[in-house]
Amino acid sequence: MTTKITEKMYFSPSFEYIDNGIEHGVLSPFETKEVILKKGQVIAEGFKPLTCDIKMLKDIPVKLRDGVTIYTDIYLPISEEQVPVLIAWSPYGKSAGTAPRYKNLFQMLGMGNQWNSGLTKFEAPDPAYWCAHGYAVCNPDMRGIAHSEGDTTMIGSQEAEDGYDLIEWLATQSWCNGKTALTGTSYLAFSQWFIASTQPPHLTCINPTEGLADGYRDLAFIGGIPDENFIERLQINHVSAKGAKREDLVKEMKAYPLADAEVWKDKVADASAITVPAFVIASYSNTLHTMGTFRSWRSLGSQEKWLRIHDSQEWPYYYDESNTEELRRFFDYYLLEKDNGWDKTPRVRYSVIDFQGGNQTDLQSEVFPPASSENKRYYMNGKFRTLQENPELEDFPVMYSPESLPGRTSFQMTFDEETQFVGYPKAKLFMEVDGYDDMDVFVWVQKLDKFGNVLSEFVVPNPGAALQDFTQEGASALRYKGSWGRLRASMRHIDNELATDEIPAYTFDRVEKLASGEIIALDIVLSPLGLSYKAGETLRVVISTKDELGSVMPGTPGCTPDNKGIHTLHTGGEYASYLQLPLLTTF
Repeated sequence: MTTKITEKMYFSPSFEYIDNGIEHGVLSPFETKEVILKKGQVIAEGFKPLTCDIKMLKDIPVKLRDGVTIYTDIYLPISEEQVPVLIAWSPYGKSAGTAPRYKNLFQMLGMGNQWNSGLTKFEAPDPAYWCAHGYAVCNPDMRGIAHSEGDTTMIGSQEAEDGYDLIEWLATQSWCNGKTALTGTSYLAFSQWFIASTQPPHLTCINPTEGLADGYRDLAFIGGIPDENFIERLQINHVSAKGAKREDLVKEMKAYPLADAEVWKDKVADASAITVPAFVIASYSNTLHTMGTFRSWRSLGSQEKWLRIHDSQEWPYYYDESNTEELRRFFDYYLLEKDNGWDKTPRVRYSVIDFQGGNQTDLQSEVFPPASSENKRYYMNGKFRTLQENPELEDFPVMYSPESLPGRTSFQMTFDEETQFVGYPKAKLFMEVDGYDDMDVFVWVQKLDKFGNVLSEFVVPNPGAALQDFTQEGASALRYKGSWGRLRASMRHIDNELATDEIPAYTFDRVEKLASGEIIALDIVLSPLGLSYKAGETLRVVISTKDELGSVMPGTPGCTPDNKGIHTLHTGGEYASYLQLPLLTTF
């Protein structure tokens, strides 16, 4: 290991790497060699034939600064010209494009596998497409993965330094024109925030497509509430053929429950240190990535930066043909120096969701939220369970219990004219608990049609019965249900350096339990939204003792709330709870 922080990490044995040419893809058996893949070749059944000849440099060793060797596959066009290279940094197996787990996933989502060549690393660019257009693609197995040496870390300075070293090694290769870029979705996006912040000299531009940016706030302790289950799912990908160890975030959660621990501070990306051009892709709907992507966009240090907020899910978006073509315009401009007008692209394009087939997309703006968006408070009326523009003069407490149904309270307002909200919402709640010393509070902003039905929409192609089942109370990354947020009351301390009236932020560095009869103020950050309501439609805000959106992906449980006793929400006088929404004044 080379970074000092690894001394404070907890490690467990990596999972076994099964090198049978099936489990990790048909090209996974280890052998350092050069192969020519021919046009028309089918890598595996069900995948698209190659559209051009490709030179594959397989299992190429790359020595990092501390002497550790990692291995990478590199795909090159058959050409005498030097080319730029796109890098897909993640632990997901450089040859695993045809692995059964990924084939099954894309079948479940309704995408199938015909959209790619089978050379595609999970969440990464398809080498067949990019080689045909004059690019190389580099798929590394990071430290500790498969046959790469060392022990695996997860998010932070070790990955950032290793990514830096790989970039600088690639730039010196005889086939490279000295220009490199990072691209990909999810893990391949949040690794970009960390690698790019180290400012490798030969990193030319980046394309983070939906990726978290803070290992504590976006993954392990969202809202200060621990969630081990999805981390366990991620860590299964840490497989080694050499007996490596893997950083165990679940052990670290137990050892370091507060965000001021050095391990967690190392897992906060500093987007302000990124200076290269960036094409950032976001959505309102991704319950794992939305918060981190928008936070990174706000602090991004790049002078040349673009934001596109789409209305799909990251995988169908990233592999959509027209979106790939647009991404190529960005890369052509910076990596091939083509004068294609990319610099005239609107700096911000956002979406407005209506849940009924009338989404508006690619609405142009110079900033997000748009200049015509202004924050407006809607106060909770506990007596009538409504939202209103002015607070009640007297408090009307609303009580509910996590130990009996419904375990929630809600407030509504029905619009008499078309209304749109675009930007950053938040909830300000005055609450107390009787019979316990803490509360986990979950907030959900819904849209109801004129008949009172709660609306949502699938963001993947398959809305079949199985996904209906999974997404009804879970798999929230696949079905958008509205803006959301959550907060553990004892972790409510505001970070005065980062928080604004618009967007709360928390230190998560102390535990402040509640005393009996104590009324506390909770400023709860909610996920960014672009949501429209027609006349007769209703906005409902739900305040609950449980995560009603559910887990991120199918088959993985969500967090377990720590709630007991009676919760009381205060709704008037000096305790006027409200929902603050970004009202679009012109549209």
